Amino acid sequence: MGAYLLRRLALMLPTLFGIILINFVVVQFAPGGPVEQALSELRGRGGSGIERITGGAGEIRSPQVGETQYRGAQGLDPAIVREIEKAFGFDKPAHQRFWEMLTGYLRFDLGRSLFKDRPVAALIWEKLPVSVSLGLWSTLIIYLVSIPLGIRKAVRDGSRFDLWTSAVVLVGYAIPGFLFAILLVVLFAGGSFVQWFPLRGLLSSGLENAGFFTRAVDYAWHMVLPTLALIIGGFASLTMLTKNSFLEEINKQYVLTARAKGAGEQRVLYGHVFRNAMLLIIAGFPAAFIGILFTGALLVEIIFSLDGLGLLGFEAAIRRDYPLMFGTLYIFTLLGLVLQIVGDFTYTLVDPRIDFEGRG
Repeated sequence: MGAYLLRRLALMLPTLFGIILINFVVVQFAPGGPVEQALSELRGRGGSGIERITGGAGEIRSPQVGETQYRGAQGLDPAIVREIEKAFGFDKPAHQRFWEMLTGYLRFDLGRSLFKDRPVAALIWEKLPVSVSLGLWSTLIIYLVSIPLGIRKAVRDGSRFDLWTSAVVLVGYAIPGFLFAILLVVLFAGGSFVQWFPLRGLLSSGLENAGFFTRAVDYAWHMVLPTLALIIGGFASLTMLTKNSFLEEINKQYVLTARAKGAGEQRVLYGHVFRNAMLLIIAGFPAAFIGILFTGALLVEIIFSLDGLGLLGFEAAIRRDYPLMFGTLYIFTLLGLVLQIVGDFTYTLVDPRIDFEGRG
């Protein structure tokens, strides 16, 4: 396993490089970059009352405001345009900017946000608790409910229990998460009926210095509605995948042999079938966690006023905040690759017969 781990770690570097390079090249051709947005903001203000524009490299001061340095009908002064490009780092060629970004990433220096004027690493660290809370609890609940439910459906395939549970999870799958989130707000967060749950943040104001138990209960109370909104559509795919995996294994010859030898149903199900059927389910865990953590929570964060990574990434894309865009991409990709390796280790825990050393 050690040699396999070293090979996977060695492959992470070219994988990260390729993903960042492709996205960097694509972004260079996208219209409306940070320089264009800053120039558009200056034109929108008509050149009056502009004192500074803050960029990643400092401040750009508009000289002699109110005089003839800016003339809306004739465009901006080229000197101001050059200052804006320098502040945002666009006075350098693309390959140089890409190389400086990569060398910074090797030191985990993700640069500074162009429009927020704060270190990207600090922004990600600030928003991380919200997204980790949503992703972790949603994934755990989906797996803890869907796997036992899928096993039960496989054992009772074709029964009434199988039919009505399939109908319930499929209806849940058909409901968009953001629409269910709005319904939860209307019903339980003071929308039109009752206000049993809070609507903003992860901790109520005034509890920053409260005891651990008080803060833990308040945190759990804040997480109820956002977590429900995220998991409502997640049960169907995993439940049906678990059911089909177990049905496929139950009908194999080794199960018939184990039963012929007198093994009990629980022994056959959890001693023989479980290890083989769970391999496919475990393979999807990293992707499921990353999906809920970073891509599925944007609208839920907006609806429940949670300032997390989903909202941060959306704002970075809208503002063309390149350091923030590529910094979050780097962290997300790195975390995804690490979780893939963790998934391979989990394979060996579920079925020790798997030997990655023998591959290749």
